[in-house]
Amino acid sequence: MNDALSYIARFLGGSLLGSVALFGLSGCASTNPRPAFLDMRQKIAARSGLTPEWPRTAEETEVTRQVVHDLLAEPIDVDTAVRIALLNNRALLASFEEIGISQADLAQASRIGNPAFHFTRAEVGLALDFLDVFILPLKKKLASVELERTKLRVADEVIRLAAEVKTAFYELLASQELLERLELMGEIRLAASEFAALQEQAGNLNELDLEQHSAVYNQIRVDIVKAELDLRRRREALNRYMGLWGEEIHWLAEKGLPSLPDTDPQVELFEAVALEQRFDIAAARKGIDQVARALALTKGTRFFPMGIEIGIDSEKDIDGARVTGPSLEIQIPVFDQGQAAIARLESQLLQSQRRLENLSIHARSEVRLARDFMIASRELTEYYRDRLLPQRQQIVQLTLEQYNMMLQGTYDLLAAREREVETERAYIEAWRDYWIARVELERALGGRLGPSTPQTSSRLFSTDEKKEVLP
Repeated sequence: MNDALSYIARFLGGSLLGSVALFGLSGCASTNPRPAFLDMRQKIAARSGLTPEWPRTAEETEVTRQVVHDLLAEPIDVDTAVRIALLNNRALLASFEEIGISQADLAQASRIGNPAFHFTRAEVGLALDFLDVFILPLKKKLASVELERTKLRVADEVIRLAAEVKTAFYELLASQELLERLELMGEIRLAASEFAALQEQAGNLNELDLEQHSAVYNQIRVDIVKAELDLRRRREALNRYMGLWGEEIHWLAEKGLPSLPDTDPQVELFEAVALEQRFDIAAARKGIDQVARALALTKGTRFFPMGIEIGIDSEKDIDGARVTGPSLEIQIPVFDQGQAAIARLESQLLQSQRRLENLSIHARSEVRLARDFMIASRELTEYYRDRLLPQRQQIVQLTLEQYNMMLQGTYDLLAAREREVETERAYIEAWRDYWIARVELERALGGRLGPSTPQTSSRLFSTDEKKEVLP
């Protein structure tokens, strides 16, 4: 027995198996996913200005928690809400682990299978599947493509989450403004109802008109309650996006929607830009590449033996002498020559191509629709701001002057003021729709819209995964 083991050791030291072992050790990919994440983050920052972080250790998580706490200490704007979400959204952090999984798969694909050692009283053997070694570079390339596809898919989730947070935040700001205007309308209706009650007591108003004024006021009260619930629903949506709970949910938002930018970017080439820079489209292309490589590998090895085990056997012959030497075991592809696997991969390749075409069609449509809505919402907002709202304000002023001269009644003045507030509400809704359409256009493009200052955030963790101090 000792002689056999010694022979195996000498054989491994200078034989094909020894060379294979060295090859397997020298070509292994790292299991550390941080470089892949940093590469993904660099691509995201270049297109959107966003810089997500990936806390994995207890220390990094504590740093993230403190950063979120500090950001919530002051009223937050839309960029702060996005930054908190990218730091603290648990679903996004879970998606980041997909990069770790793909990195581990790449590391596994870079390693050859362990040799099989068998031992009986009469025989000792060691065998290695040589075919596994032969296709190792191809397996590694497939895993590498899958890692790139995972990075692109996760990057698209980052862009999507940022768009969802921005939309929810603009809706929240608008809801706050709309609620204030609705409360103002409630005050106007209350004044009208109280004035009607005084008129009814004086005998100048019948009971029917009094009830109509009261019903209108009561309806406004119902609308206010609904608006308050809608505001709470939008706050909770942001709490979920930002991963907040407990005392963290008592944050304040800066008041008022942002002003309209002076101009919007040119829109002629938006569709081409979307097809070039959207991460989900790039991920779909990588998926086609991956299936095509798998198909080429399957076709190229379909007539290869299913397994080639090269090893060493040591056994006793009839007279008791031990014989040690190389062994070879080959599985011949007689019945299964990969026809089903090739057919499956060919269908998957066509499926991936059709899905990419469908995604591209949808991307173009999303760009056109968001662009048209942005342009229309801007024109509508400017019309309300520059034309209709000043006109309503002028009507209120003129009605007030005639009221003072006793040429207009109280109800006329209140009605003019109510129509002004209704116009303000419509203006706020158009203003909100512009920013939401702008966010949707950014999402459809897969990046920042036009020249603007990139959103920046201090890096929490350095490339060697050590904690850094934040300003």
